[in-house]
Amino acid sequence: MRTISILGSTGSVGRSTLAVVDAFADRLRVVGLAAGSNVELLAQQIQQYRPELVSVRNDQDAARLRVILSAAKDLPRIEIIPGLEGACAVASLPSADAVIAAIVGAAGIAPVHAALRAGKRVGIANKEVLVAAGDVMTRAAREHGGEILPVDSEHNAVHQALSAGRREEVQRIILTASGGPFLTRDLGTFDDISIEAALAHPTWRMGNKISIDSATMMNKGLEVIEAHHLFDQPPERIDILIHPQSIVHSMVEYVDGSIIAQLSTTDMKFPIQYALLYPERVAAPFARLDLAKMRTLDFHEVDARRFPAVELAYAACRAGGSMPAVLNAANEIAVERFLAGELPFMGIVDIVERVLERHAGNVSEIASVDDALHWDGWARNEARGLDVAVRR
Repeated sequence: MRTISILGSTGSVGRSTLAVVDAFADRLRVVGLAAGSNVELLAQQIQQYRPELVSVRNDQDAARLRVILSAAKDLPRIEIIPGLEGACAVASLPSADAVIAAIVGAAGIAPVHAALRAGKRVGIANKEVLVAAGDVMTRAAREHGGEILPVDSEHNAVHQALSAGRREEVQRIILTASGGPFLTRDLGTFDDISIEAALAHPTWRMGNKISIDSATMMNKGLEVIEAHHLFDQPPERIDILIHPQSIVHSMVEYVDGSIIAQLSTTDMKFPIQYALLYPERVAAPFARLDLAKMRTLDFHEVDARRFPAVELAYAACRAGGSMPAVLNAANEIAVERFLAGELPFMGIVDIVERVLERHAGNVSEIASVDDALHWDGWARNEARGLDVAVRR
């Protein structure tokens, strides 16, 4: 029996993780849950899975949760710790063998670090953790016996494809991207893109932030930085191809010209199951891919005019140090401002670019979680303070 904690249990990845637990109840058991302010759903999860420890956003949410749980029958005493302290406690819970990290944004940095320092296997679904503090996380895993397994479908696919050869035989990693909702939209109409249009992803159902990142393709740029840390490859050996069908989740090309690809349906339960049960492959009850129904698999290069965020991310990866943390934080605020109606769609990348320009002369090493959070905070303040005019 493998015991797990889930960071972000009420989000889409957290709910998919619990579906995997349901499918493998004889192999997986939940011992810790951390959520934000969706106290009602968390209470339902607690009553079903009966964890030892839970965390919520703040004291007020903890009080609400206690009131709801007080009416539950036959529920054993469950410890509730609010805030960052609680999330870190759930992540490092001694009884947990593995942690699924799905807290959105930089809020996941400290809990993931706590899990790795406690020697846990961490399935990372939050790419921002490795973008902002990749060196810190990989070092913590090495020094404390932790393990990082990717839950992002693209990096999970690469992890699987890398089993076909030795690392020194890798020519390049190829990350695939759906292209989002604006792959074929007239560039002349990008100034008129609405929030609703940007959230309408063609193949995946995701939260608002990642949906907007897919529309700008910043998500793919962040994945380049994540792949750099996960697989110890320089950015020039990490490519992106647009693949609208989202069936080939990523590929690895070897020096002999062989390309190994991983295919499956667009369902996060597959990479979550892989991360939780690895190295075993276990028969799953989830929907299978019917290759006979796949008439075409298309691949296209990334259009830099349509998706300028991608090159910003490559440049940040090449610069290294604090630049990726600044990129990530500025993007989070720019997306937040777009969703609040403060920015036009094209303003997202513009804000990020201007924050990066302000940071260019101050790039420094990220040697600790505090370093990552310092530059994260700086970039957020900068992105909030910039005007909304898009440069032409």
